Amino acid sequence: MTLKIRDRFFNWGERTYLMGILNVTPDSFSDGGEFNSVETAFSQARDMIKNGADIIDIGGESTRPNAAEVSIEDELDRVIPVIRQLRQESAIPISIDTTKAIVAEKAIAAGADIVNDISGATFDDKMLATVAKLDVPIILMHIRGNPKTMQSLTDYQDVVTEVAEFLTIQAEKAIACGIDKSHIIVDPGIGFAKTASQSLELVQRLAELKVLHLPILVGVSRKSFMGPILKQDRAKDRVWGTSAACYGAISRGADILRVHDVTEMYDVCRVADAIERNFIR
Repeated sequence: MTLKIRDRFFNWGERTYLMGILNVTPDSFSDGGEFNSVETAFSQARDMIKNGADIIDIGGESTRPNAAEVSIEDELDRVIPVIRQLRQESAIPISIDTTKAIVAEKAIAAGADIVNDISGATFDDKMLATVAKLDVPIILMHIRGNPKTMQSLTDYQDVVTEVAEFLTIQAEKAIACGIDKSHIIVDPGIGFAKTASQSLELVQRLAELKVLHLPILVGVSRKSFMGPILKQDRAKDRVWGTSAACYGAISRGADILRVHDVTEMYDVCRVADAIERNFIR
């Protein structure tokens, strides 16, 4: 399958694509407050593009455990100026990381191309209809509860099977709302309503999600499931661990990696793709 966004072609299965994380928030788990002005955000986006990002993912609301909800007005004030500035200077595909249909709509109008919904379109019942109307791709992620409650909702009989079931249901709902199947990407939600061992198992068994016949996005970057393995409590100290987790995801069929450290993970992708997919860029 191939997805075209602006002048870019995403040929799923050919190579791994990198989504650079741009949190324009004061409180994200790893880089909160670093890029919450238009100037610092644009500078970071420019660096990520230069260093190999295929997509820039802009988010104005933290979804770390126990994060407080942000108003629509605050979220729009954070993301829209950054999207407009970036779109003026680059044709890079932009995704808007939001669970709110109105934010998605206004972000697309400002120049974004993809909706990245960490709720799998469950927080806002208007999201799927809105995305169908906008005719843009959507990333559906698995979660239980919300950022304040999710880490108390980790009771699974089989975490991989239940994640696959949720993603199947949400993809079917998206198609029923008029979203083309070629516009649907799924994300197992590493760390969201998952214990460290469950997140590790999701990476180990990621290939089982290929039965969905949809592109798979994986977000392992700096995640806390690596903390007990690395004995590293500080998120920024998990870059080498992220490299290993990214290789593990690529070897099991990940199509997109959502990462903070684009420079380092670009090299991981280059070597992993050469080994696993015989693709040399």
